[in-house]
Amino acid sequence: MSKKDYKIGINSKIRQPTIIYSGNEIGDNFQTGHFVTIRENNKIGNNVSIGSHSNIEHHIIIEDNVSIHSNCFIPEYSILKNGCWIGPNVVLTNTRYPKSIDVKNNLIGPTIEEYAIIGANSTILPGINIGKYALIGAGTVIVRNVLDYEIITGNPGKKIGDIRKLKKYKLA
Repeated sequence: MSKKDYKIGINSKIRQPTIIYSGNEIGDNFQTGHFVTIRENNKIGNNVSIGSHSNIEHHIIIEDNVSIHSNCFIPEYSILKNGCWIGPNVVLTNTRYPKSIDVKNNLIGPTIEEYAIIGANSTILPGINIGKYALIGAGTVIVRNVLDYEIITGNPGKKIGDIRKLKKYKLA
């Protein structure tokens, strides 16, 4: 695919006034809310939903079955793996020192592993890995890697449990 080409799969709903730059490869059953911006050169899988007023920067990988709710910011070089869920107003970051020399050459987005859940208004620092099935509570600031199945809350985020021990919680 050349830089100016793009692909948007079948059964997609793109609500106005969404802006999708060229160079994106987007799977089937994709949908956006209103006022979504998707920059260039992203790979977006099947069954992905991006909520209103969200910004998806460039060079991002979003795998299948990912839900990104409204007012989210996903910076360049982020990876969102299969089935993860990003709550409203979540901010992922990709640089610790925004005004540093050579900042653009040192960007590293977070990786959100399969089926992880990021609660509303959370902030994830650059290069952080959120483990499989991890649960990040609303308003949490993540400053370290999160292991599979951990439940993390607070500022800074601290482990308060293991999702496998929650009653009535079904793992995918």
